[in-house]
Amino acid sequence: MTSVRSSQRPAVRAVNRVFAVIVRAVRLEILLYVSIGRALIRRPAVPAGAKGFGFHSSVLTILVVFIVLSAVELFVVDLIVQRWEPVRIGFLVLGIWGLVWMIGVLCSHIVRPHTVGPDGIRIRNGLDMDAHVRWEDIHSVGITKQVDEPKTPRIIEADGSRTLMVRVGNETNIEIDLERPTIVRLPGRGPKGGEHEVTTVRLFADDPKAFLAKVGEYI
Repeated sequence: MTSVRSSQRPAVRAVNRVFAVIVRAVRLEILLYVSIGRALIRRPAVPAGAKGFGFHSSVLTILVVFIVLSAVELFVVDLIVQRWEPVRIGFLVLGIWGLVWMIGVLCSHIVRPHTVGPDGIRIRNGLDMDAHVRWEDIHSVGITKQVDEPKTPRIIEADGSRTLMVRVGNETNIEIDLERPTIVRLPGRGPKGGEHEVTTVRLFADDPKAFLAKVGEYI
């Protein structure tokens, strides 16, 4: 009986992983269209009483270029395969879906800013990054620019501290020191996603001085 249960555990874990991937993929797809909708009606995801701070200025041009290239590629591929109707339809569906995804990613950067408000600081990035830090957990906030090497881990451990790095173009310019090790939730499953205990959070804001001024209203 023990051997049967042991053999079932890896299979159960594999099924759980696949299910989690599917659930997150569906969630990302929903968030994509929600971001596009928010952009169309000009309603950013900012809690009541809070103020949003963008972080997309340094990547805006790159995202727009990718969207334009995707649109051009869609047109060129359609010209090449227009003789074969089934193939043409398949490429059109994939191309349009990919173009919508690029537009959604751009919209998510615009309508999902970092926020500073009565409930604390929310650190955003992409479609589903939303790490919340409450004021009672924050010791200090300061402007400190740092540029990391590409592919540097999101969680950095050094000298007994654990720092969450929410970079834009490998760069951060705001540092949040916490009063104590604090749990933050990252998108996805572990070890990269899920709950992590951190002592510092670093992020990038387009206007760090305005960000710090707003923080000054609460601490």
